Amino acid sequence: MSCFRYVRTGRAARGGVDINMAPLIDMVFILLIFFIVTASFTREAGVDVQRPEAATAEQEQRPLLQVGVTAEGRVFVEGASIDLRAVRARVAAFLAVSPDGGVLVVADRASRTDDVIRVIDQCRLAGARNVGIAAQRSE
Repeated sequence: MSCFRYVRTGRAARGGVDINMAPLIDMVFILLIFFIVTASFTREAGVDVQRPEAATAEQEQRPLLQVGVTAEGRVFVEGASIDLRAVRARVAAFLAVSPDGGVLVVADRASRTDDVIRVIDQCRLAGARNVGIAAQRSE
């Protein structure tokens, strides 16, 4: 004789199968939130700079990775301050995801030309064909 006794109650006793949909719906919402959070629609440089003005400034339509350069020479990518040597790896990772993408260097108007040229050089060494410098359109 068995120690356990099985008792059928509710719908299962009548032969019906009860499928609980709550865990499935919870899982769908968790996946939806995960994809929304991880999707990056615009990659910002993450630094507030005073852009120089240019009469020929144009709006770019392709996906861009923005690399910021402050007046002090600090480099920012996606809101994080990084070393100049890490720019090449970040740009290469971006181009692996978006091969037709470009890099936009957002440099402060008071930044040194040497710092900006080094950032552009690292972007080109990573394989970026389209590297531009951000500017405001002059009135």
